[in-house]
Amino acid sequence: MHTLGWPAVLASLSLVGLVVALAWWLRLGIEREIVLAAARAAAQLLAVGIVFTAIFGSSSAMLWAALWVTGMVIVATVVVRRRVGMPLPHLTAVTASTVAGATAVSLAVTFGFGVIDLDAVSLVVVGGITVGNAVPSAVLGAKQATVLCRDGWGQIEALLALGFGPGQIVRFMAPRAARSAIVPQVERTKVVGLIALPGAMTGLLLAGVAPVDAVIIQLLVMYLVLGTATLCIVVVVVTIVRAAVTVDLRAADWVRPGART
Repeated sequence: MHTLGWPAVLASLSLVGLVVALAWWLRLGIEREIVLAAARAAAQLLAVGIVFTAIFGSSSAMLWAALWVTGMVIVATVVVRRRVGMPLPHLTAVTASTVAGATAVSLAVTFGFGVIDLDAVSLVVVGGITVGNAVPSAVLGAKQATVLCRDGWGQIEALLALGFGPGQIVRFMAPRAARSAIVPQVERTKVVGLIALPGAMTGLLLAGVAPVDAVIIQLLVMYLVLGTATLCIVVVVVTIVRAAVTVDLRAADWVRPGART
């Protein structure tokens, strides 16, 4: 493979530039977000590249890789917590344990079955794939659950008045938020191989791996990603809906119209 230079990277920005120009012309007001996203991605990836160079060349590469994966789990938890925008009981602990647990399972399956050799690079890559898919799914689940509880605060109070307990309210309301949140991940899974070739499979094919072997590895990655994403959605949605009911069986203050920010 030829070594890529900055001209190729700049050329890849052509579509981004086109979108920014089109958004500015149509007065959509999204140009700033697009430019900031592109700039932030460049800065973060360059920083990561520099750090990885130091980590992977170190005699303690495995230790640093493990710490890096741990750091990703912590950052993911903080991101989800900030996206919710308010303190909710147990949300931080539940999110951290779910992301950490899903990451541990992914690592155990991938390296335990010898799918790829365990080294510092593969540890960070597999951990990054897992955590990277957990965050947007958890954030989407959190947003759906928060909107559902706030829009349905009257329904929550009505259910409480009818004698429903917290568990029954969760079973009644959580499915709607969960179904909405899983749609993107489920749809991506449904069309894989038909209108999209996943990154892992594409990379393996370009590296000369046999197509069937590439498919098997991609299936493993895809199922781990699907499981991670949906698990995070379910856990976060249930936690937030449960937090909509107080210990003394009232609708929590954060779901009431007067308490909204």
